[in-house]
Amino acid sequence: MVKIDCMDFIYKQDLETRIITYLAEIKDLDLRKAMDIYYRSRLSVEIEQGLYGIENLDYKYLAEDLVENEPELFAS
Repeated sequence: MVKIDCMDFIYKQDLETRIITYLAEIKDLDLRKAMDIYYRSRLSVEIEQGLYGIENLDYKYLAEDLVENEPELFAS
């Protein structure tokens, strides 16, 4: 059972990395700013807590959804 938990942790880390990198790419941000935006978003909480099975969706869809539904994070 420990191996499954480790795999889930690694998968979530990889998903977060992909989302942050894609955010930086599509919004022309440096990685530090994209990381700050991601970790202030509801999306990061939902992925961390495993809510709604959202962590199983494509990272591009998730990043674009974050841009569309939380534009206030990009204002500063």
